[in-house]
Amino acid sequence: MGEQHDTHWRQAGNLPGSSLPAGVGAAGTLTMPAMSSAAPAIARPAATVVLLRDGQRGCEVLLVRRNVELAFHGGAWVFPGGRIDAQDYPPGSDDVLAAARNAAVREAREEAAVVIDGQSLVLVSRWITPDILPKRFDTWFFAAPAAHDTVQVDGNEIHAHRWLRADEALAAQRTGEIDLPPPTFVTLLGLSAHRTASAALAAVARGPVQTFFPRPHPIPGGACTLYDGDAGYESGDPAAPGPRHRLLMIAGGWQYERSS
Repeated sequence: MGEQHDTHWRQAGNLPGSSLPAGVGAAGTLTMPAMSSAAPAIARPAATVVLLRDGQRGCEVLLVRRNVELAFHGGAWVFPGGRIDAQDYPPGSDDVLAAARNAAVREAREEAAVVIDGQSLVLVSRWITPDILPKRFDTWFFAAPAAHDTVQVDGNEIHAHRWLRADEALAAQRTGEIDLPPPTFVTLLGLSAHRTASAALAAVARGPVQTFFPRPHPIPGGACTLYDGDAGYESGDPAAPGPRHRLLMIAGGWQYERSS
């Protein structure tokens, strides 16, 4: 995000078992689904919105906690969001990006009672669930300034909320206080460079907008997820020499690495 795309940066976090992405065990080992000749599951279109506001101690982001009984990232702290519904598409159009904007607005209202202007949404990134997993989403991430609405979670899918600075959320993940899925973790890293909501939004608007299609691989002590631009992305070899763009999820902590 913003200037962070042009630097090499890292951040470590603890690896509590419940914060691991699907397919990663509590000890940090990667559990690969059984191989099948069946085609990969369809990645369902989805949208999420990173709501930003200026708090007393800097830029804050809204995180909501998913119901622990949900199959997908149950108990994790995430940005408000969900699947794109048929009614989110403009009449007579199959424009998925326009539908994603409408879904982001709708989900913020349904999950957190926050009303946002769709015109204020700034596209951040796109995350596609690995094709080895049985439940997959193709999610558009947006950022937007938060209105002054009082957050009220729905009590169904969402059970709690917190306004935190990005660095506070990352610190809470390191100590095991909260669980963050990898897309939330990586997004918060980019936001942590900015002290105000306007600065964060301006950096996001400058782009570039990147698509993340993770390719997870087992490594000693845990798992390594490779992203486009990593030397091992195409070959599937985490040890391949060259540029790095990856998330290490190991027992000693999470580390996101990106070469300039």
